[in-house]
Amino acid sequence: MNQQLVASIKYLIRLSEEEEQMLPDFVKRVTLKKNEYFLQEGKVATRVAFIEQGLLRYLTNHNGEEVTLYFSCENEWVGLHESMLTRTPSTKSIIAVEPTVLWTISAEDLQRLYDTFREGDRMGRLIIEDVFIRSAKQITSLYTGTPEQRYHEFFEMFQTIQHRIPQYMIASYIGVKPQSLSRIRKRMAKGIN
Repeated sequence: MNQQLVASIKYLIRLSEEEEQMLPDFVKRVTLKKNEYFLQEGKVATRVAFIEQGLLRYLTNHNGEEVTLYFSCENEWVGLHESMLTRTPSTKSIIAVEPTVLWTISAEDLQRLYDTFREGDRMGRLIIEDVFIRSAKQITSLYTGTPEQRYHEFFEMFQTIQHRIPQYMIASYIGVKPQSLSRIRKRMAKGIN
């Protein structure tokens, strides 16, 4: 069993030795190649995952153009709960930016985990709360921040992985064209806003 996954769960809840031994019954190791989908827009989300290694991008299609919504990397949980919980087609995709190793849990096994583990419900609530907080911060930034502020927030939030993300994806995330991102970066390097 992956120790990063176990440590992540233990960070959220108390995990008994017996529950830890049961984890392999709930999770499955999956590898994604670069540009391979974890979830494709239009399909119903059927699983969540813990990232052991790699980088994923959340995106949507707006007027024929890909819009980057978020990035997730090692030791984070990923999934589109709004699709999985409502069993409706997703309006977003999750795709590998680089080769990625995941530990997935199906929707059915996740419910079984909630019922079986002493603090399973608490774990689910904490994961959902984290997703909600990140989403709310990003939405607020998108509507209230300037492109420079959004780039600064991107840099702060993804400082350890920003070198792994292509510039056009960063531009998409902060809501500008790649040429505008180049100008923003030059101005910020000179200390001008």
